Amino acid sequence: MSVPVALPAARAWSTADPYATALRSGRGPLFLHRSDGWLLPLDIERWCAEPDMADRSVLSACQGPTLDIGCGPGRLVSALAGQGLPALGIDVSPEAVRRTRAAGGTALLRSVFEPLPREGRWRTALLIDGNIGIGGDPVALLTRVRRVLHPLGRLITESAPCGIADDLDEHSEVRLHDGVGAHGVTFPWARVGPAALNRHAAAAGWVREAAWTMEGRRFVRLRARRSAAR
Repeated sequence: MSVPVALPAARAWSTADPYATALRSGRGPLFLHRSDGWLLPLDIERWCAEPDMADRSVLSACQGPTLDIGCGPGRLVSALAGQGLPALGIDVSPEAVRRTRAAGGTALLRSVFEPLPREGRWRTALLIDGNIGIGGDPVALLTRVRRVLHPLGRLITESAPCGIADDLDEHSEVRLHDGVGAHGVTFPWARVGPAALNRHAAAAGWVREAAWTMEGRRFVRLRARRSAAR
């Protein structure tokens, strides 16, 4: 997937009124809604709360300047700032950027597929809370993130939670829905289990360094394969 193709999908979040409404209130319900009627609940309350134990395991693995891709309301960015670690959140939702800044974090209204500050110099990047699904093409996303990071940088990402098949590799068109009637525009999204994530990471030039599970959530830390690093 070329970068321009991914931009309209990313911008879909900025026009999804149910998402902005949920962020303003700090609570759901909010779902990803597939055309066949399937609904995936989104954990707005957790995203708007203080970092939990699983989040803290991610924060402890961050080293150096850190880029949080799809930062949402900014709980991780603001926590990193509180630890004195340089951190930037990017999100395509104006409300997410506003909340991140209000919480004491630094954030830009930006897609990961657009030019970013400090490209090639970030030491850690985060794709948490399902953000491996951005754009609906994990290989394209992981390839882009590798180019954003320093050649010796690390990516920490999260796969589908425990209880979901390891080999889940789903690519679909979804929209945001509040469970009542309000909904946003349709955009591509992906969900992957850890086995599928490993395959996509290898295809995009990554090597797995570590993996862990905390509070039912599954994480992996990746580094660029030497032959793929700039």
